[in-house]
Amino acid sequence: VQLQASGGGLVQPGGSLRLSCAVSGRTFAINYISWFRQAPGKEREFVASRRWSTDSTYYADSAEGRFHISRDNAENKVSLQMNNLKPEDTAVYYCAAARLPRWATLSRFYNNWGQGTQVTVSS
Repeated sequence: VQLQASGGGLVQPGGSLRLSCAVSGRTFAINYISWFRQAPGKEREFVASRRWSTDSTYYADSAEGRFHISRDNAENKVSLQMNNLKPEDTAVYYCAAARLPRWATLSRFYNNWGQGTQVTVSS
């Protein structure tokens, strides 16, 4: 499985960004696609997850109500729509795929990772 993240950038507080993760390869082996983020000096943290073959989603408390994870089935892409962004959302965002057949918020359960895309929220 190969993952390619894109869509990061600089945005003002309160603004929006849409991240995209292109997924290719042995996609039949995927059970969950998730977004993580890592700020400087901090550990990588879970943001949102979507079951690959259904519409089931799960969000970190920090993302609930502001972020939305979705899948474009035709193009095998998973997007993360981020609204009402805050300076504390500044981080490198990664998409990741897991074969584990249950929800997982710890990065060690993910088998494949994209290269990361920088999101900076600043005025």
